[in-house]
Amino acid sequence: MSYCYLFVPGDRADRFQKAQDSLANFIVIDLEDAVAPLNKMLARENAMQWLGKGIPSTHKTIIRINGLDSEFYAGDVQSLSELTPAAIMVPKVESAQVLNELEAKIGNQNISFIPIIESAKGLVNVHAIANGPRVDRLAFGSVDFQLDTAIPSEGEALLFARSSIVIASAAAHLKPPIDGVSIALNDSDQLALDIQYAKSLGFGAKLCIHPSQVHATLEGFQPSPQEVAWAKEVCLASEASRGSAIRLNGKLIDLPVVLRAKRILGLIT
Repeated sequence: MSYCYLFVPGDRADRFQKAQDSLANFIVIDLEDAVAPLNKMLARENAMQWLGKGIPSTHKTIIRINGLDSEFYAGDVQSLSELTPAAIMVPKVESAQVLNELEAKIGNQNISFIPIIESAKGLVNVHAIANGPRVDRLAFGSVDFQLDTAIPSEGEALLFARSSIVIASAAAHLKPPIDGVSIALNDSDQLALDIQYAKSLGFGAKLCIHPSQVHATLEGFQPSPQEVAWAKEVCLASEASRGSAIRLNGKLIDLPVVLRAKRILGLIT
């Protein structure tokens, strides 16, 4: 299943319902980068009021708190300890210790964590972070990572970082990670290329910053018609051979290939 995580600024409560009504799997009420310092308290209050409704729509709400180095971090955590978002998105995570400390402060065991890898130090420690407490899946904060590492370009320049996050996720038996945002809001072609590239590297979801990006993201992470046709052909051939390795269209079809085909068809996770 493809996933879309749609950011909405915490100080814009008027946008919460619109985000909720979109096709996004989760809305991420942002208390961090999208909110000016003067509006941080307002953003937190808005998020708490939204979660406090306790209606089914809030079950797909995630809160991105301010980072550990922020003066607003402690207040964000204290407020969330009394409510139940679907998850807490934790920015600029650079060690598993951050998650250990957060777990000690969040008593509700139903709240999972989504650490964002946004720095060189975070990438160096990505395996430990992936194995931290309550981690649902990792996310890549590509824009902040570029800032921290002075990498000016996207694409191949961030290949090592993206692949490292994917491998760490797989090794920790997490869901495929969430790719970073595409900042070109009016460039649908670039968005499609970004999604295709992330998918090819093993990402299974994307952070979005505008409702207009949601549909393309959900569609882009779904198996293509060609992939589905190939998977069906492989499964049928495997069944006919009773599981033996066979040759199909000039290529070897053995157990790992069959399992990959079944994953595409949603027959296994």
